[in-house]
Amino acid sequence: MKRFMKKLAAAAACLCMAMLLTACHGSHQTAKFEIPDTLDESKPIEITFWAKNDTNKNQTAVYKKAIGDFEGLYPNIKVKMKLYTDYGKIYNDVITNIATGTTPNVAITYPDHIASYLQGADTVVSLDELMADPKYGLAGSELKFDGPSRQEMVPAFLEEGVIEGTQYALPFMRSTEALYINKTLVEKLGYQIPDVVTWDWIWEVSEAATAKNEDGTYVANGQNVLIPFIYKSTDNMMIQLLKQQGAGYSTEDGDIELFNDVTTQDLKDIAAHAGTGVFSTFKISGYPANFLNASQTLFAVDSTAGATWMGAHAPLSDISPDAFTEFETVVRPVPQVDANHIEMISQGPSIALFGKEDPQEVLASWLFAQYLLSNDVQLGYAKTEGYLPVTNKALASPEYQEYLSLAGTDNDEHYSVKIEAARLLMNNLTSTFTTPVFNGSASLRSAAGELVENVVKSTKRKQTVDDAYLQKLYEQVSSLYHLDQLPQASGSEKSLGPLPESSVWLLSILGVTWVCIAVYWIADKVRSRKKA
Repeated sequence: MKRFMKKLAAAAACLCMAMLLTACHGSHQTAKFEIPDTLDESKPIEITFWAKNDTNKNQTAVYKKAIGDFEGLYPNIKVKMKLYTDYGKIYNDVITNIATGTTPNVAITYPDHIASYLQGADTVVSLDELMADPKYGLAGSELKFDGPSRQEMVPAFLEEGVIEGTQYALPFMRSTEALYINKTLVEKLGYQIPDVVTWDWIWEVSEAATAKNEDGTYVANGQNVLIPFIYKSTDNMMIQLLKQQGAGYSTEDGDIELFNDVTTQDLKDIAAHAGTGVFSTFKISGYPANFLNASQTLFAVDSTAGATWMGAHAPLSDISPDAFTEFETVVRPVPQVDANHIEMISQGPSIALFGKEDPQEVLASWLFAQYLLSNDVQLGYAKTEGYLPVTNKALASPEYQEYLSLAGTDNDEHYSVKIEAARLLMNNLTSTFTTPVFNGSASLRSAAGELVENVVKSTKRKQTVDDAYLQKLYEQVSSLYHLDQLPQASGSEKSLGPLPESSVWLLSILGVTWVCIAVYWIADKVRSRKKA
């Protein structure tokens, strides 16, 4: 029995060690980065760069030119690029590679995603000291290119990369959502488009658009197909609607407020309009741009970055030639609750640096990240879609001002809808907002959209969307996105969240082991007393 007890104790010790190792799951330990005094230009350095390009060849060309020009300035640094068609895939690959220490050096990603990356120790490099470094920081003395200073960054965009008081991301491009309107169809119904569209107005016009001719075609477009209002990102739809009403979504500390009475009423309203056939979503019906360009919708909400797909003469329109229609497109802010108080989301990709053991490799990555903020790259990329450069330096440049002034002179680089979408964000910078960023904020965002998607689907299936339905939906969505397991604030500290399943399993075995040891110890004491 004593031998058995020793084995149990040894097993317990091993399990404790395993537990400690398991607690570091997903973490790749690297030395804390310290800025080298100088860049070693005699040392060959290869860095990896992960980016998204939306299958837009013009964006790919901008990236390739940026890499070529950067390598020309720093011949010892080679940049290996990997392109993705979806930011979600970048996120998944980064998360997967954190555990093996094979993250990229630089990635185009989102602050919500970076908050999740930060759960790995030293995974993402803090940029505060790098930005302030006099030699290699923003506009530093040793840079071989004309990069922006901190003062030349758009402050609001830079602030979006601050997570829990630390700068972990640089903005790369910025966009918002826009309401793309088929003006021709709206005016055919007898309506004039206001400068700021309200939810009440858009629902009224959408319901009016359901009128049909005697042959069953719609009065508005003379076709058999018409979905008056289609929304691309229902995540943003729910978030902006709640913001406009002053309702809860989440706190800065990561407390979930999404499931509230205002949300409940909003979802019932959405269900009512989905029930009459006037509203649908991208996930349910398809790309809003395709419906807009075929005159099969009046209102399409999509990112300003997607403006090159929107409108009768959109350069990237991919509908078949026989579906083409001629109409006038106008761009407005997303629907508002109060036309006098615009609230619209600020979004767009950011740049993150990942920790590596070699400080020279991190410094090389930092230089490349800064180069992406230079005017040549910023203006080149912004012209490919309806993105806005993130530096005042680029925005105020003569080249960009000339680009804006040439709106409508062609349907390619100066496509009017694309430039109008960029102007929309420029003119409303003080009306934009972002949601709090924390570990799990990406899941919360997805949950917000899932509520809308489920309500629309259920309505189309003739299900009743009432309080009982919504309560059950809240529970299902909360479970689906593990919102009940997100780290929550507790004073100035945050809990680490739920243990991984493997840790729970090991804890259970450890508990049983110690129980066995205790039972043996008690039995041994009893036997000793009997012998005495």
